[in-house]
Amino acid sequence: MVPTNLLAFLLFLLLLLFSFNPPFLIYAENTSFNFPFFTVRNFTLLGDSHLKNGVIGLTRETDVPSSSSGSLVYNYPIRFFDQESNITASFSTSFSFSITSDDPSSYGDGITFFLSPDNQTLGSPGGYLGLANSSDLAKNRFLAVEFDTKLDTLFNDSNDHHVGLDIDSLNSVEAADALLRDIDLKSGNLISAWIVYKNDLRVLNVFLSYSTVKPPTPLLSVDVDLSGYLKEYVFVGFSASTEGSTAIHTIENWSFNTFGFLPVRPKSHPHNVSDSSVTIIPTAPASKTPNKHHSRLGLGLGIAGPAFFFVALSVFSYVSVKKWKDMRVEKNLKAEILAGPREFSYKELKAATRGFHSSRIIGRGAFGNVYKAVFASSGSISAVKRSRHSGEGKIEFLAELSIIAGLRHKNLVQLQGWCAEKGELLLVYEFMPNGSLDTVLHQDPANGILLTWSRRQNIAVGLASVLAYLHQECEQQVIHRDIKTSNIMLDGNFNPRLGDFGLARLMDHDKSPVSTLTAGTMGYLAPEYLQYGKATEKTDVFSYGVVILEVACGRRPIEREGGLNSQRMVNLVDWVWSLFGEGRITEAADKRLNGDFKEDEMRKLLLVGLSCAHPDSAVRPSIRRVLQILNNEADPVAVPKMKPSLSFSCSLTVEDIVSDDEESKTTA
Repeated sequence: MVPTNLLAFLLFLLLLLFSFNPPFLIYAENTSFNFPFFTVRNFTLLGDSHLKNGVIGLTRETDVPSSSSGSLVYNYPIRFFDQESNITASFSTSFSFSITSDDPSSYGDGITFFLSPDNQTLGSPGGYLGLANSSDLAKNRFLAVEFDTKLDTLFNDSNDHHVGLDIDSLNSVEAADALLRDIDLKSGNLISAWIVYKNDLRVLNVFLSYSTVKPPTPLLSVDVDLSGYLKEYVFVGFSASTEGSTAIHTIENWSFNTFGFLPVRPKSHPHNVSDSSVTIIPTAPASKTPNKHHSRLGLGLGIAGPAFFFVALSVFSYVSVKKWKDMRVEKNLKAEILAGPREFSYKELKAATRGFHSSRIIGRGAFGNVYKAVFASSGSISAVKRSRHSGEGKIEFLAELSIIAGLRHKNLVQLQGWCAEKGELLLVYEFMPNGSLDTVLHQDPANGILLTWSRRQNIAVGLASVLAYLHQECEQQVIHRDIKTSNIMLDGNFNPRLGDFGLARLMDHDKSPVSTLTAGTMGYLAPEYLQYGKATEKTDVFSYGVVILEVACGRRPIEREGGLNSQRMVNLVDWVWSLFGEGRITEAADKRLNGDFKEDEMRKLLLVGLSCAHPDSAVRPSIRRVLQILNNEADPVAVPKMKPSLSFSCSLTVEDIVSDDEESKTTA
């Protein structure tokens, strides 16, 4: 008997048992979680938020004053209202935070704990606390408790160290001075906070302490009815912002609970009024003509029946557990992925892609074709990647996927689900309506959309941001190894989304890179990676530099000069560097822009591209430094007028290079 049938049989037996004593029905359950430290698995990091050593940083770590905002959102919506019982849940949360700055005279604007109907809540830096947008203050809906460290007259702040309750506005409903309890929000010390809302009393209390012991009296107590704002499901999280400072806002631990939901009994048990109540079943009247034989038989059946049931249950449980323990490694890995994306059926994906018809192919990645999937039941559209992996390769990929599935960044193509059936691995991603950067960038403007200069700058910044996240902010460093324009997708607003982790490698921070077979696409590969096969974050930086030059110039990394019949190939990096040496670097700008850009901005972007594509990996800037340069928070890296040359002790043949498409093989 296969495990599925065993499980069905066990469920049948349990149903028989419960048919005599049905369980109480509970329409809503209280939520509870506790994170003594953080991982990327349960959270979405927005803006400049990042993870480092189990601690969440909500604003950027910089050596120079900057403006920054970031949010952390718990991935799963929390139920606050139960329609069956018409009850709004109460809640309590506790967390530890710190606000530090290298400059005692310059601090950020503060940190907030918020509840929002939107899991993408991210606002502007400065006095907007990463909650509200400077251009549209009413855009984001939220309930928030702010720990404000800057006096902002725009929002009628009382002082620069207050705690306040905000409802859809940064003008606090009520606020209190933290110094009244000898709590200095800007001390840099770890501060413990407790926020408790009791719906029956219609009161919200906020407690603060330098210790982990909750004070007896609250710093802030607000009489407020939040039931109108706590809809059925709400997301919870934190946000923070800075305005021209080096302040760092961190969250070190977090626990959260809802309470107040009561179990609802079925109407057939009107006397069951509490969890501890006992249902009394009246006994049948005794027979006037008792039969001793029948009594003994009934007694025997009464003892043997339950005994037989529990013996059968034990046997089948033992067999079922043994079967489950003998399942393949792939099944265990699938369980790891279940915590995040959902599992699709093969039948569902096959129908959505019309049997994986060639007309539905929208791209080709490092490990398979990508199909457009239209789900008839919901009308939603996704992108389905069909893997070429099988056997052991499939198990290895699932092992990597179990970690990659937990990555969360606004510039990543988000994994929605997966399927491992029929000997195939299928990955379901969110659909990007504007396709790949490669397609949009190199298409004829007469037949498509020309990327404006502002959109190209946004692409450069977004790609740098997500690479900084992968390289420095994840639990394990992620080396992508295949950064190129065809692996960068564009969403509906032309924001960049990095995808295709088919060649990605995971490694511990501060560990030496492991030599592997060189993989990727010619034109984007760093020279030391071609030579030694060692992938590091600096090899990703090189590929990023080539992409940036491609975006600015509108030319491919390697092009034939003089038309298709010409045999002379021109390398984009060499071409831009030669123009820089002649003092004409801005002439490398995409001619289709017709000069519609600021010359100093174009020059800076081209120099960033050259500095990243430097032949010597030791001279290339870190991707974090690149992000600071693009955000005008750091000075550009000096670039030599003449491209440096490197020499290696051995040679590499073209056969050593693994390329993921025919075009790359031809180029090589």
